[in-house]
Amino acid sequence: MSGTRESEGFPAAHRRITRAHYDGSLTGDELEGWRAERLTEVLIHVRDRSPFYRRRLAGLDVTAVTPGTLAALPFTTKDDLRREMYDVVSGPLSEALIYYETNGTTGPATPCPRGALDIATSNLAVEESWRHLIGVHFGDRSPVVGLMGPSELYAFGDVFTDVAASLGLCHAKIWPESPRVGFRKALRLIEELGIEVIVCAPALCLSLAAAALSHGYDLSSLPIRLFLVLGEICTPQFAANVSTVWPRAVVRPALYGSQEALCIATGSEAGTLHLSAPNYLPEVIDPDSGEPVADGEPGELVLTMLVPGSKPLIRYRTGDIVRLEPAPPSSPLPGPVVEVVGRSADRVRVGDSLLWPAELERAILGDVRGCLGYQVVITSDRGEDVVTARMRLVPGAPRDVAEKAATRLATLTGTRTEVVLEEEIDPITHTGSYVSWKAARVLDTRNGTDEATRAAREAARRHTAVV
Repeated sequence: MSGTRESEGFPAAHRRITRAHYDGSLTGDELEGWRAERLTEVLIHVRDRSPFYRRRLAGLDVTAVTPGTLAALPFTTKDDLRREMYDVVSGPLSEALIYYETNGTTGPATPCPRGALDIATSNLAVEESWRHLIGVHFGDRSPVVGLMGPSELYAFGDVFTDVAASLGLCHAKIWPESPRVGFRKALRLIEELGIEVIVCAPALCLSLAAAALSHGYDLSSLPIRLFLVLGEICTPQFAANVSTVWPRAVVRPALYGSQEALCIATGSEAGTLHLSAPNYLPEVIDPDSGEPVADGEPGELVLTMLVPGSKPLIRYRTGDIVRLEPAPPSSPLPGPVVEVVGRSADRVRVGDSLLWPAELERAILGDVRGCLGYQVVITSDRGEDVVTARMRLVPGAPRDVAEKAATRLATLTGTRTEVVLEEEIDPITHTGSYVSWKAARVLDTRNGTDEATRAAREAARRHTAVV
């Protein structure tokens, strides 16, 4: 089972290994054998075809590198990608099928071309996740799917269009922040087409609800049953809150990935994300020292991509802080569970604490229900940090949640805190997937406005224009 059979090319071998992975017949030894063979293949591929890796790996016998000795190779960083640009690509751009690039909000946009091999191997994991999730919620019935994300120079639209087509699902591209669509038209189409599945960023679940209320819709009358979310952290507390805003819908993670590293992990009904194990060799390191962390401890995710496509990356530092743990025996999907804690750049220092995004979100939302959005404001009063959480609730939601949320925040941060209920919320909170969770959710008045916040503020102006 391990590796590529003599008469079998890579695409067929990958399909075979992936199917065995998802049907449970792939053993641990077979997966290790596959990864070892693919590592050698991809190292030869990048050495021979990428000018950057040709220089980076010069003088090294790449055939002697194993998964066990991979840590001897240097990291690939985002700064490398920004500096080297097209030199990181393995082969001429004309060999790729689609050109994408990063959004460039906090630095130069970097090229992320994908070839047929990249697309096929990455999308297989998404197909398996969707087959599982759609089956759980709709059985043999095929729901209509609404895709709410950008398509130009961005993989969202193409990935989910291909997956929907593979599963025979009717879909509509109704990203409400497109000037061609807007929230009013998106809501009309959801109602008219009976769209039951929405694929979007977590923040869009709430901004869509706010827009629906402003246009006079009864949220319980709209047909949405399932939000498949991606693009930023989504804590269980956030998902539970969305289900109280949309009383007929539930939230499940759809995908964790990036333009550079493709579809890293896909979601299950248990609310867990599972590594696309045949496609990656993962490491988890201390973001400061670069040393491995203990199993199950949070650290920065480092990926070596195992598909010899247009731009495989070797020991790529994603900047994302995760926990990586084995899937429990009862898990609906195979592959290690990837818990995304937040980006290393999104840590927030408050008082004596350095907090991850997920920690703040859990404290704010806790048992809160009916929240349409929140924002954390950090100020300084005579040298001491003060934390204020602004929160908008749906009409009729219990308003006694503010005191409990303030208590949780005070316990977490060790600072003076309060929660203020607002009639409107800063539109920057809807921009998490465009720039960063921190830029969208945290207004830190202790320092000047940084580049990420400026980019998020500009995205918020565009968002407001189409609501």
